[in-house]
Amino acid sequence: MTVQELSDALSLTAFTLPEPQRQVKCGYAGDLLSWVMGRAQEGACWITIMSNPNVAAVALMAEVSCVLLSEGVRPDEALLARAADNGVNLLGSEKSTFDLAALVSGLLR
Repeated sequence: MTVQELSDALSLTAFTLPEPQRQVKCGYAGDLLSWVMGRAQEGACWITIMSNPNVAAVALMAEVSCVLLSEGVRPDEALLARAADNGVNLLGSEKSTFDLAALVSGLLR
C-alpha cells in the first residue's frame, strides 16, 4: 500500500506529501523520539502526537514512509518547513492513536 492509498483510505489530512508513492510496509506508534529512532522499521507509518521539528529528523533517520499525527495534533510551522524540505510525508487525523493503529494494521494485513 502506498502513502497516498493509506491517506485516501483513512481520509487523512496531507500536511506535506512529497512522496505519495512510498510503500507503507508496517506501522509504529510512539512519542519518545529516541525510542522511535531505535525501533521503528523502514517503511513504517509512524503514528505520534509529537509535532516539533525533530519529528522530521527522526522520520528521516528511521526511514519511515510517513508520519501520521493523531488526536487532531497540527504541525507547527518549523515541522512543516522541515518536512517539506526533507521529503517527509506528514499526515494528520482527528482519530486517536489507538484507533489509527488498529486501522493501519487492518489495512496492511
